[in-house]
Amino acid sequence: MAVPFEALIPYGIILAMFGATGAGLSKLKHWNNGGKRARRSLDQWDRQMMNRDRRLTGYLRGQSDASIAPAGFELNNPWRVEKRFT
Repeated sequence: MAVPFEALIPYGIILAMFGATGAGLSKLKHWNNGGKRARRSLDQWDRQMMNRDRRLTGYLRGQSDASIAPAGFELNNPWRVEKRFT
């Protein structure tokens, strides 16, 4: 006995919604990474360099080819220090 096509319509809708959600999330991740593919298996060095690039350029994946840091970067230290006792 054949399955009526009306029973397959909800499965088609569900499949289309999963596809649209996956494509939307992929595009959002691509957009958040500045048009670059997402990074995988980051270690501490990669995170440190990404943090430095964010402080230099303002973007997590941005890179600069300038040989001299911009003004104010010498005061832009990622290390948090204790407040002095007075």
